Amino acid sequence: MSTATPTAEAFPISAATPADSAAATRGLVEITKVHKSFGATEVLKGVSLTVEPGGVAVIVGPSGSGKSTLLRTINHLEKVDGGYISIDGQLVGYEVRGQRLHELREKEILKQRTDIGMVFQNFNLFPHLTALENVAEAPVVAPRAGKARRSKEEARRRGLELLDRVGLKDRADAYPRQLSGGQQQRVAIARALALDPKILLFDEPTSALDPELVNEVLDVIRELAKSGTTLIIVTHEMGFARDVADTVVFMDQGQIVEQGTPEQIFTNPQEPRTRSFFSKVLEPAFNI
Repeated sequence: MSTATPTAEAFPISAATPADSAAATRGLVEITKVHKSFGATEVLKGVSLTVEPGGVAVIVGPSGSGKSTLLRTINHLEKVDGGYISIDGQLVGYEVRGQRLHELREKEILKQRTDIGMVFQNFNLFPHLTALENVAEAPVVAPRAGKARRSKEEARRRGLELLDRVGLKDRADAYPRQLSGGQQQRVAIARALALDPKILLFDEPTSALDPELVNEVLDVIRELAKSGTTLIIVTHEMGFARDVADTVVFMDQGQIVEQGTPEQIFTNPQEPRTRSFFSKVLEPAFNI
């Protein structure tokens, strides 16, 4: 498909300019008609999704359905080929000049990303830094847009608070190689929280873990779901999705096939493809 920059006429003014400060929201995600291709393969085919501030959206579906790619477009790790994404009325990765959209400079994109925490499958911790140093680094070197840099002492104090929140204050001085996979992922979650993001993205946060370590990570995410931060989670953990989500989104072949409450999607899906998928992956007690 064409990757030409779309004209600004395709974008409502609310998505092209910052939200009015008097009515500003915090964590509203609007994904509108997003397309993404890798070579000749179109992996996102006009995806639209709205996640309200403080909402928890869990995206499920078969491997290769575009879930992780969609997640990565939200913080512009993957550029969209068509459509757009906005957070609190501010376009992600682009600005309007005249009648065209232009990609922001890397410096501006990095500023936007400070509002969007992301937890990856494979932790991505700095191996030469302790757990505390991994968490405290970002607020010192890359503070959130509009916020002052924290002093090293302030960042350390906040880092200890976050490690305590994920149950790892006693492992603050441990290096990643000295931690289990579950502990490393909990450090990664604390690091994502260190910049006080509007939104947290989780890309298969338990897929690299041994089965016995999965629940310690899911328990932390369950607590975050109660905090009011907008969460968008890609996972294969169906019981967890049913437990934590406000909205469950089922994707297949680059499209959203169906979305609704957990009760709707897990017990009474309307689309044949959704029913077929869940009939194969749900535990007997969840079977539809």
